[in-house]
Amino acid sequence: MAPDKQTAEPTPGQDVLPATKEIFADLLEESLGEGERFEGKVVSGTVVEVDSEDVVIDVGLKSEGRVSLKEFETPGVETVLSPGDRIDVFVERFEDKDGVVRLSREKARREESWTDLEKSFNKGERVTGSIFGRVKGGFIVDLDGAVAFLPGSQVDIRPVRDITPLMNTPQPFQILKMDAQRNNIVVSRRAVLEETRTEARSELISNLTEGQVLEGIVKNITDYGAFVDLGGVDGLLHVTDIAWRRVNHPSEALQIGETVKVQVIRFNAETQRISLGMKQLEVDPWEGVGGKYPPEAKFTGRVTNITDYGAFVELEPGVEGLVHVSEMSWTKKNVHPGKIVSTSQEVEVMVLEADPERRRISLGLKQCRENPWEGFLTKYTVGSEVEGEVKNITEFGLFVGLDGEIDGLAHLSDLSWEKSGEEALADFKKGDIVKAKVLDVDIDKERISLGLKQMTEDTVADGLGELQKGVVVTCTISAIVDGGIEVMTSNSIPGFIRKGDLSRDRSEQRPDRFAAGEKIDAKITKVDKAGRKLMLSVKALEVEEEKKAMASYGSSNAGASLGDILGAALEEKKTVTKKADAEEEKAKPAKKAAKKADAPEDKKAEEKAPAKKKAPAKAKAPAKADAKAADKKETKKKPAAKAKKDAKK
Repeated sequence: MAPDKQTAEPTPGQDVLPATKEIFADLLEESLGEGERFEGKVVSGTVVEVDSEDVVIDVGLKSEGRVSLKEFETPGVETVLSPGDRIDVFVERFEDKDGVVRLSREKARREESWTDLEKSFNKGERVTGSIFGRVKGGFIVDLDGAVAFLPGSQVDIRPVRDITPLMNTPQPFQILKMDAQRNNIVVSRRAVLEETRTEARSELISNLTEGQVLEGIVKNITDYGAFVDLGGVDGLLHVTDIAWRRVNHPSEALQIGETVKVQVIRFNAETQRISLGMKQLEVDPWEGVGGKYPPEAKFTGRVTNITDYGAFVELEPGVEGLVHVSEMSWTKKNVHPGKIVSTSQEVEVMVLEADPERRRISLGLKQCRENPWEGFLTKYTVGSEVEGEVKNITEFGLFVGLDGEIDGLAHLSDLSWEKSGEEALADFKKGDIVKAKVLDVDIDKERISLGLKQMTEDTVADGLGELQKGVVVTCTISAIVDGGIEVMTSNSIPGFIRKGDLSRDRSEQRPDRFAAGEKIDAKITKVDKAGRKLMLSVKALEVEEEKKAMASYGSSNAGASLGDILGAALEEKKTVTKKADAEEEKAKPAKKAAKKADAPEDKKAEEKAPAKKKAPAKAKAPAKADAKAADKKETKKKPAAKAKKDAKK
């Protein structure tokens, strides 16, 4: 029978072996249990070694763990580690496939931070963090190991275009939301600024006065100026108040984060708007400008700005003058200033007017150059002849290019002696070379008057000068119009006979009685030198001839009738006319052929003439009979008086 194991005892002298199986199992269980206690928890370890990439840490386990050196880096803070330092790490895994303990410093910090952040969130306290990255819709903030999201709308009170100065800089934040399950934290920088700003604003505004000098930090830059943080409250520094000189953009003189000294220019307590200025702390360069820049003095300056109406020239830092577009060139009119000068160009200008009170100086660029109008007058006097190219044709005349890149105007009335202005203008085109005479030069108005017709002799003006009102001339009919007839005198002077001046008899005042080419005698009633023509009248000539006939051939008491007197006068006129025609034929043999061609028409006119003149005679016959009857009655009554009259006759 086998012995009972429980009662078996060792024999004397026999070695007792330990219970190896039971002891190993206990040790294994103890070891595994210890690993379970460490995994997923934050433990304290000792730095054993620091190399270029990893940090070796002993946390009291079977093997040492390695942590990347990057996990110890903090934005804006230099990382310093040395062997023997005690550091808290997070045990991710007791042993990996290589038997190495996997540790994490970042997760340890996150676990620690979450605990502290939850406390701060519950109490409503601020936390410190650094913006170190950009994501869609906002930025990433490091809160001492914990990663939080900063929305773009919560960065600042005002929209910030450039957030670079805020990156990697420790600053306070307010926790808006925490979700441990999703590992999500939302923070706000704006809430901190608003709270701080409210406190600082109240204190600052209570002591703020106009003219006060303060120091501030440039917070933001825009196209129209810069916002300066005065310590809880912002003020606007307008671009025109940065410096006395011209500043096109605030970035030329300021940078974000720069500390500047400013003066309070205006302060509105109701709206709490503060206007600041920097140039007010410097000496005003406009003081004494009137003495430094007298009129007609010349200076050299730099073109700082070009506009549609002129260019600004800087005479000294802070003092600028305007060269108006009309004062830039003698010859270039209606040209943009940018085609004459360029930005930053050094130019010589003349002071035209200085107004220190309004801070304005009027400058002239063309005054520093020779006036081409004066140069033209020294070379060409009034009455001299010039030659040039037709540059432009307008409704009122021609512009002719002359020496010195200037133009002269030949008015419509100075183009031709014979043609009207519109007709003469049609004979020219751009590019034609013409000769003209200088009529007038006005330097102040920059005008030169030219005349093309003055290059030839004015025969009409000479002929008009020889004629006077009341002179009888022989004319040739040139045209028949509704209002009368147009004629031409023997010396080629145009004239006009109105319809009412064609005859004494109203029934004969018809222009269609005449034909072009016929000759007619008329009396000059008006010499129109301005219109370059004569006003004539056949009616006035007939009235004058009647008066002469009455004076030559009898009186109203004579026995001769009016028809007899006029008949004798007309016969005498025909005789004189025939003699004049004969003399004209002898003097102008070259026109015989033309007169032969007109002979039939002349005969017709002569045939018509007796008929025309018989009509009045018939009409006057009753008047003649009445006159004889009256004479007979009077003779019976007064035979003695009639005898005396007959004796006188």
